[in-house]
Amino acid sequence: MLERFHVPADIAVHVMPDDMFATVTDIFLKMGMSEDDAKQSADVLVYADVRGIESHGVSNMLRRYVESFAQNGINPKPNVRVVREMAAAATIDCDSGHGLVVGPQAMQMAIDRAKDYGIGTVTAMNGRHFGACAYHAAMALEHDMIGLAMTTGGLNVLPVHGAEPRVGLNPIGIAAPTKNEPPFIFDASMSSVAGNKIVLAQRLGVPVMGGWIADGDGNPIMQEQQVPEKWAMLPSGATREMGAHKGFSLAMMVEILCGLLGGTGAGTNRSMGAAHHFVAYNIEAFTDVNSFKEMMDDYMRELQDTRPAPGHDRVVYAGLPEHEEEIERRENGIPYHPEVIDWFRETCGELDIDWRLTKE
Repeated sequence: MLERFHVPADIAVHVMPDDMFATVTDIFLKMGMSEDDAKQSADVLVYADVRGIESHGVSNMLRRYVESFAQNGINPKPNVRVVREMAAAATIDCDSGHGLVVGPQAMQMAIDRAKDYGIGTVTAMNGRHFGACAYHAAMALEHDMIGLAMTTGGLNVLPVHGAEPRVGLNPIGIAAPTKNEPPFIFDASMSSVAGNKIVLAQRLGVPVMGGWIADGDGNPIMQEQQVPEKWAMLPSGATREMGAHKGFSLAMMVEILCGLLGGTGAGTNRSMGAAHHFVAYNIEAFTDVNSFKEMMDDYMRELQDTRPAPGHDRVVYAGLPEHEEEIERRENGIPYHPEVIDWFRETCGELDIDWRLTKE
């Protein structure tokens, strides 16, 4: 998480992960989910928070999920079914089930197939928001596999030189195991930044950087400023000259592998909610597992040992800062904005849920 999105230390309210997990589980139970599904959903959200991925933790996502349950947008007890399959591949119908539950189920299906066939892949359609891609991709690590997860995010990203959104935020997550070093875990939208970061900027009253968004006419805003009334996301790279065609094309790839491969369309022609795509690569099918993990360690250390450019303290790779953040937050608690705690206080009161998050 970029520094501008961290809750200021002087107002942050720290909550221990176990207390937040229990509270979120109780909220999902009140939404009609089974105990196992409620715990699974809470695990995805708290995973994001303890690793510093606030854009996909409880602060932004939980209230959206509660609203969706209230509007019958999420099915609390879905009948998830396989609609097409071959040995190593399958397409499933999520039956509007919570993505925080069905996503892990689909990733586990890919992992199970990879155990038998070296690779497993599952496309999921008729789904709902599945949280941080990193969670699903990282499920492969304990099985000595590489995990890949992607999903069609909100349709709010402009094509290069376009004035109307035509692709989603469309994050991609990939996780590769190591032996002793923190694993490589990459998770990023193919937009300039995650859309929820703009929501965070509005909540915290901080400006967004140049190259993140465009104005209502599609003109890239290249100077740091507050979020205007009308805006749209730019693809990663911001402008054609800065490589936006790469982010735009990767976002298109996600539309194809998730929506079109699942048979539910792409862009403005999407139907049946969110679509996801998962892949598990069984390292043993390609090379020796121990050698792979040792080489990963060597590579991760080489990156960390790289001489930093002037003005920078060190070089990091995706997954290392999050690993360090998790150690800190599991020991000292997750910092939340007071407005988030106020929402929990109100919601817990309305739902008659025990208050655990702060000392009264």
